[in-house]
Amino acid sequence: MALFIRQSEDRSKLQERLAAELQERARQRDVAKDYPDGVKDSAYMKGTKQTTTLAWVWVLITVVAVGIVVWLTILSMSL
Repeated sequence: MALFIRQSEDRSKLQERLAAELQERARQRDVAKDYPDGVKDSAYMKGTKQTTTLAWVWVLITVVAVGIVVWLTILSMSL
């Protein structure tokens, strides 16, 4: 019985040491981490354009095209 207690004590010391090492590594990573400033991280926006004022025309054309496809589908089913 004493051996089992002693084994669990050794494991808890090992676990405590590992936990302390992991916490220290996490602290070091957190300090070294360079947080985004919002300027360098916006590189993915290069080469994109702002939506034009005629975007609503494309939306309207798409809605009309979908409407025509639905209308033709319903018309062909009724024949």
